[in-house]
Amino acid sequence: MENVQTRTPWNKGKLVGQKPPLKPKDIWAIRIYLQNERHVRDLAMFNLAIDSKLRGCDLVNLRVRDITHGNQILARAMVVQRKTQRPVQFELTEPTRSAVAAWIDKANLKSEQYLFPSRIGNSPHVSTRQYARIVHHWVAAAGLDPSIYGTHTMRRTKATLIYKRTKNLRAVQLLLGHLKLESTVRYLGIEVDDALEISEQTEI
Repeated sequence: MENVQTRTPWNKGKLVGQKPPLKPKDIWAIRIYLQNERHVRDLAMFNLAIDSKLRGCDLVNLRVRDITHGNQILARAMVVQRKTQRPVQFELTEPTRSAVAAWIDKANLKSEQYLFPSRIGNSPHVSTRQYARIVHHWVAAAGLDPSIYGTHTMRRTKATLIYKRTKNLRAVQLLLGHLKLESTVRYLGIEVDDALEISEQTEI
């Protein structure tokens, strides 16, 4: 009888699928941790990641001039997404503007410089891999499992909260810069969430 080798599935023991968004209490836990630890750069990066809803590759590629006008941090900004080559707009709330201003001042960044320069000599800005490690650190600091959350958690968090509060799918599509509404539906996983919500409210 032949020895049959059983191959271990690549996803054994791993959670596969969409990274869940942060809950409001998790957002505040991370913010308070970063403030207490005086992590000026990370607080700016975290707040901007939540507000902008940008993919990691677009977030790390931001330059100071993308979100400033003179010495002022913009309340709204626009960038061209690398994946789609289409522009997307986002808002910067007051806490985010304050955090970003404090970081620019501390790092003495000029208009043409990357907003989050790398501390490694051969890279002009924080890489997407570095950003992923930073996100895992934030998540762990909030007492969450880093294997469950990732950089797409940052992108999905505010979009999911907006949808839950407004049910305005078209608005979320525009904010995420998706070409098709179906992409937004899949990205948020809202059909499943809505179905479960309806099911929970239905008594038999």
